[in-house]
Amino acid sequence: MSWKKFLIGEKMPDANDPAYKAKAERDRAAGAWFARKTGMVKLATIVQHFANRHPKRFLGISFGIVILGFIFTIVNMVVAYNRGHQTGRKSSAVEQVDSALKATHHGVVMPRR
Repeated sequence: MSWKKFLIGEKMPDANDPAYKAKAERDRAAGAWFARKTGMVKLATIVQHFANRHPKRFLGISFGIVILGFIFTIVNMVVAYNRGHQTGRKSSAVEQVDSALKATHHGVVMPRR
């Protein structure tokens, strides 16, 4: 791969290009088949009807999930930071995961080189 292609990237295929059109149709058909077989279509329909009938509730639920995710992340960061200060030694995230795995015996920890 040349540097120019690496930096600029490849040209986006045209929608009228026959080779791209055939591949895109196959991919769309495979995606639609998978969505039907797994029931994602019904789930998406139910969610869309709820969002259309109750837009404020839907936005509240959606943003609530995002905000809870941020809160969960911040709480975990604070707990990890405080854990490092309680032991008197700062440790990296990798060291914390290794020690947690060793403490619970759930996994084999690879030796450090």
